[in-house]
Amino acid sequence: MPIQVLPPDVASQIAAGEVVERPASVVKELLENALDANAHNISIRIEGAGKRLVEVADDGDGIFPEEMALAVERHATSKLRTAADLEHINTLGFRGEALASIGSIARLTLTSRPASQKVGAQLVVEGGKVGKVEPVGVPAGTVIRVEDLFFNVPARLKFLKQDMTERQAIDGLVSRYAIAYSDRQISLYQDNRAVVQTSGNGDFREALSVVYGVDISRQMIAVALEEPGIQVHGFTSPISLTRSNRREITFFLNGRWVQDGSLSAALMQAYHTLLMVGRYPQAFLMIDLDPEEVDVNVHPAKAEVRFRHSDRVFSTLQRAVRRALLAYSPVPQVSAPSWQTVIPDQVVDPAWEMSRGNTENSEVRFEEKEQSSVSDQPLPGDLPLLRLVGQVGAAYLVAEGPDGLYLIDQHAAHERVLFEKLLSQHDHHAIPSQALLEPELVSLTPQAASLLEPQLEILKGYGFDIEPFGASTFRVRAIPALFTGADPTLAIRVVVENFEEDETPLQGQVEQRIIARVCKRVAVKAGQVLSQIEQQTLLRDLEACHSPRTCPHGRPTMIHLSVDLLERQFGRRGAR
Repeated sequence: MPIQVLPPDVASQIAAGEVVERPASVVKELLENALDANAHNISIRIEGAGKRLVEVADDGDGIFPEEMALAVERHATSKLRTAADLEHINTLGFRGEALASIGSIARLTLTSRPASQKVGAQLVVEGGKVGKVEPVGVPAGTVIRVEDLFFNVPARLKFLKQDMTERQAIDGLVSRYAIAYSDRQISLYQDNRAVVQTSGNGDFREALSVVYGVDISRQMIAVALEEPGIQVHGFTSPISLTRSNRREITFFLNGRWVQDGSLSAALMQAYHTLLMVGRYPQAFLMIDLDPEEVDVNVHPAKAEVRFRHSDRVFSTLQRAVRRALLAYSPVPQVSAPSWQTVIPDQVVDPAWEMSRGNTENSEVRFEEKEQSSVSDQPLPGDLPLLRLVGQVGAAYLVAEGPDGLYLIDQHAAHERVLFEKLLSQHDHHAIPSQALLEPELVSLTPQAASLLEPQLEILKGYGFDIEPFGASTFRVRAIPALFTGADPTLAIRVVVENFEEDETPLQGQVEQRIIARVCKRVAVKAGQVLSQIEQQTLLRDLEACHSPRTCPHGRPTMIHLSVDLLERQFGRRGAR
């Protein structure tokens, strides 16, 4: 095939692929343009996960009619003049590619009016074909409608993710910018449903509470450190508030959302020795740096950056976060364990009492991987009749069986008991619900809310009564009677969290995976002292389970030390 120059429309579509990867890319480019135009009020409307419509309306500076056609040309920008300007970029956009790229793969309608003009102008671009500029009466500002994204590039359309995934990407993007630009009023509507709405009053923590909820916002620790040429400020989570992945770690550099592994490493170094392995903080940090010290012209999406003095940036970030953590963290108090006095005549229902004492510290202690020198492989068959000996370390039950000794993890065991009881009640259509005296409100991030909504029918089938209550907020009116005494807020949040546990045993079983997660959260924790009646009841309930030797996630509930092993350990049968 001979070498030839590609037609302009083909070249435009290829170039557009570097800028517009998915609907969220369109939202990002248009939102950043609105912020650069000094808009105070920005409204974003999404239909069909962004494939059918993305509309961004702002009250910014606007575009003059004589510049309208030039605005949709490739490499046309008001933010650069020479190559030297790249060294001190202080705007979010600067390439002049966004509108041209979007117009080449969608139907774009650009409507704008500067405040100094009496009449605005409108321009339509369809698949790279630019129409005529027409006068139109509109309010001051700019409205950009992007319809039928990738209509002329079906291969790109075919490889988009499911609508829920694309909506979550948009929610996460807008949520982050709404927090970072708390002085701007930013609204996001997905299919006419309000997802994000900030007041624009400049209160950083208030914007944080709109996105993440009041409870999390109150727990977050303020970070502030200013040194010559660099400033770090924002919020990070205490060691009691952790996540199983890095998704809730956000960095804004000079007002631009960036994703940099070295910045995440610096943040994790600040938490060194404070977090359990596999747990990550939740952080939202803003870094202000001299534009000459950073190169943002690395990738068309502008999400990657290069630092001139990276070590200084990382060390400053680490010191800022570490200082905030040490200033916040109280001095640990060491006290003797409190032992519960057992009253022989007391009657305790473990389903009610075992869910109490749901502390973060006990959960963190429990989730550490146990290491044992004895065999912990689950044995086949049902459990034999066991005789309770007692509780060790407020975490394990000791029981004697006809074939040796059993060490039982009380959390994993109770998790298995709750899981099988709930499934059994569901199979018999007899799950009793317990109405809450006062309904609990649960605030989630927009991404988490979009994950929870499709699961509400599943949860309803298992005894939960949950209803939407505003943007990203849900009201819990009832929970399964089996969970009475548990915190309904934690039970709901766990549905949309990612766990570090291996869920392979429940792969493809959506309902069981959700219920297993809920049972894990409401089960009795390690560190919780149980009465003798509670210990005995838990042991009997575990014996009645169909799969008593593992929790629903596949982790062993017990370790068996056979009589033969004990005799060899004590040298009664010669050397091992």
